[in-house]
Amino acid sequence: MGNNKKITVEATVNAPVEKVWQYWTEPQHIMQWNQADPSWHCPRSENDVRPGGKFSSTMAAKDGSFSFDFDGTHNEVEKHKLISSTLGDGRTWDVHFQPEGNTTKVIEIFEMETQNPEEMQRGGWQAILDSFKNHTENN
Repeated sequence: MGNNKKITVEATVNAPVEKVWQYWTEPQHIMQWNQADPSWHCPRSENDVRPGGKFSSTMAAKDGSFSFDFDGTHNEVEKHKLISSTLGDGRTWDVHFQPEGNTTKVIEIFEMETQNPEEMQRGGWQAILDSFKNHTENN
């Protein structure tokens, strides 16, 4: 554990950091954007945004064929700057928020898991981040 290759995905969201942080952390928003493609959804989300706080979101195929929980514990939380977490399987996940005027760059750095190829993991995480960007900009 802990020595896996890290993957970085990022997006610039056309919204101020206060809104970006709110939409990233509040379960009612997480359930709206937390899917990699339209055939999936996020029917449940909990997020205790503080050091030692737990998070959990259910990722599910809309046809009911498959679902899993994406969960873990927050280690470090700096409001409007950083959320550093450990996923349920022990991998690290850091999310950086960089305000740039009226936009905010969101940078995620996560340890690869060993089941799926790197490009598939990068593509999936980027798709979810892009879904977040779209939801935040359009609401």
